[in-house]
Amino acid sequence: MLEASGYEAVEAENGRDALAWLASGKPTQLVFVDWDMPEMDGIAFVKKVRENPAYRDVRLVMVTKETRLHNVKEALEAGADEYIMKPFTREVVRDKLQLLGLPV
Repeated sequence: MLEASGYEAVEAENGRDALAWLASGKPTQLVFVDWDMPEMDGIAFVKKVRENPAYRDVRLVMVTKETRLHNVKEALEAGADEYIMKPFTREVVRDKLQLLGLPV
């Protein structure tokens, strides 16, 4: 879905690999974070990213099957910019990108 909107998509196996990608210095403007990841869950990943001022411009979107309001609140309080519940459509992704002020 992201590639169809002109983004280059890179997959990380887990939160630790995603942090290593960010640390590599390759330009990254958007990260879709799964709540349930091995080795480091999505909340821990979001908190780690937000601890580093070098990543302040990276947009984080939590993607999960968790639909309870307290989960949404926890993700946003941890530093996620947006929240998408699974399953989702291309239109939902487009709408979230627009809300974040990113090109669609």
